[in-house]
Amino acid sequence: MSPAELTVWRTMLRAQAKISRRLQADLLADHDLALGSYDVLLHLGEAEDGRLRMNDLADRVLLSRSGLTRLVDRLQREGLVCRESCSSDARGLFAVLTPSGRARLSEATPTYQRGVREYVLSRLDEHDLRVFGAILNRLTAD
Repeated sequence: MSPAELTVWRTMLRAQAKISRRLQADLLADHDLALGSYDVLLHLGEAEDGRLRMNDLADRVLLSRSGLTRLVDRLQREGLVCRESCSSDARGLFAVLTPSGRARLSEATPTYQRGVREYVLSRLDEHDLRVFGAILNRLTAD
């Protein structure tokens, strides 16, 4: 790896960590909600009927199955999600957004969006956004 490549790699890692820490701090301060919890609520809120199979949810929030299980346990204790059995697969479980979870998501979303705008989007012009989007698409392509 060349010095320039290593610099780009490290800068990307620092940027992701810094942005995530800032978003986490905002969500915790304003809503007592961790960024990972917000991410779970957001994916459930976007899903049909506010429900996703646990395996699918783990893939979307980039957590291991055991990591997601622990996080959903906490969210369930807070009354923000519940679990439901899958009628077509006795081993399958759904995570389901509760009305309290939907309300908490609605309250926290403006804070999250404000942070994304402030920490990322406002720092890029239209050209930067197009280029950055294309680069990210290449990096996430299979």
